[in-house]
Amino acid sequence: MNGPPLSADPAFNTWLSDLRQTFHMDPELSYQEYRTTGKVTSILKDLGIPFTTFPDLTGTVGLIQGASPGPTTAFRADIDALPLQEENDVPYRSRNSGVMHACGHDAHMTIMLGAAKRMMDGGLTPKLSGNIKLLFQPAEERGAGAKAMIERRVLEDPKVDRIFAGHVSPDLPAGHVGIFKGPGYASADRFEVRIIGKGAHGAKPEEGIDPVVAGSYFVTAVQSVVGRNIKASEGGVITVGKFISGTAANIIPETAFLEGTIRALTENVRSTLIRRMEELLRGLEKSFGVSCKYFFHPGTPVLANDPDTTEILMEASRRVVGAGNIHISTPSMGSEDFSFFAMERPAAILRLGCASSTPEKRFGLHSPRFNIDESVLQIGAEIFFQTMRICNLEGIEGFQGFRLS
Repeated sequence: MNGPPLSADPAFNTWLSDLRQTFHMDPELSYQEYRTTGKVTSILKDLGIPFTTFPDLTGTVGLIQGASPGPTTAFRADIDALPLQEENDVPYRSRNSGVMHACGHDAHMTIMLGAAKRMMDGGLTPKLSGNIKLLFQPAEERGAGAKAMIERRVLEDPKVDRIFAGHVSPDLPAGHVGIFKGPGYASADRFEVRIIGKGAHGAKPEEGIDPVVAGSYFVTAVQSVVGRNIKASEGGVITVGKFISGTAANIIPETAFLEGTIRALTENVRSTLIRRMEELLRGLEKSFGVSCKYFFHPGTPVLANDPDTTEILMEASRRVVGAGNIHISTPSMGSEDFSFFAMERPAAILRLGCASSTPEKRFGLHSPRFNIDESVLQIGAEIFFQTMRICNLEGIEGFQGFRLS
C-alpha cells in the first residue's frame, strides 16, 4: 500500500479479529439475527453509542451525536448469513449447522464497529458536526432488509444526508479497493410463467396442446430479447432457471411451469426487458394455442453510486491504501439491496479487497470455503473512519476529492 501506515495498535487489531471471528462462529439467517443483533448492541453500549432496536425486526441503529449542527452521515452493514454448510477447517468455523457467513457480513459488521470505535476512543465527538448513523441491517440476502429498515424511518430523525457501505471482494487482493463510477449492481427481479395447454397421449400429439413445446420455444425466444432489443454496451440478463412439466415419458402434460430472473443496469433496460417478456408470452398464446399466466415479482432496483458521494469514498480510500491501489470497478450483474437506500439518499458502496495471498485459499462469495484476509478489517475500518472525518469533522462544503481519470 502507498497510503499512510495503518494503526500499529496490536490491541485494536486483535479486537477486530476476535470480533469478526465471534460473528463468524454464530451466523444467523435473514430475519433471524437475534443473537447477532444482541452482540452488536452490546458493543455499541460498551462504546457509549446510543442505539435503537425494533419490536418487529432484527437489526439496530446506532447514533453518534456531534456537539454542533451539521450533516447526518450514515453507514450500512448487513448482518445476515447464508443457508450453507461451512467447509473451512478453522478454529472459528460456524457452529450452526447449515448456516455460514459466506458473503462477508461478519466482516462488514466488524469494520463498521471498528470505525465507530476509532471515533469514540479518539475522543472526537466534541469536535463532531452533525451526526453519524450506524445501520446494522438484517436480511440483505433475501433482498428486503433495507426496504424494511427504510419503512421504519431509519433515514429520518435525524434525516440522513448521505449513506455509505462496503462489501468485501475476493476478486481484489487485500490492500486494494474497487469503486463504481455510476451503476454498480444490477436490478434483480423474479418471474413465474404458467403455460396451460391440453393433455394428451404422447402418441397422439395432435389431440393435445403441448405446453412443453411452447415453454421450450419461450426459453429460446427470450434469449433474443437481450441480444436484439438492448444495446451491446448496456447490461441485461434474462435467465430461466426452472422448468417443470410432465409426469411420464408418454404423456403430453396439461401445464408447464417456468421461473427465472431479469437483471439490468439501468431502469430503462429493466423496463424494456419486462415489457418484451410480456409481449413474447402474448405471442406464445397466439402461436401455440396455450394460455399463459405471468407473475412478476419486483426485487432490488439498480444500484448506482452518487458521483459526489463516490468522490468522498475515493479520498478516504486514497488516505488509507494510496492512489495506486484504487481501481474503477466494472458493474456487476449481481444485486445488492443497498440500492433501496441509494434510491432515497446520495449513496456509494466500496469494494474492499479481501483475497488471500495464497492462491489455493481463494474462494468466491457464497462458497462454503469462502474466507478473508483479515487485514481487510483494519483497512475497511480506517476507510470508514476517514469518511467520517471528511463528512463530519473536516466538512465537505467545497470538497475537492481525489479523482481517478
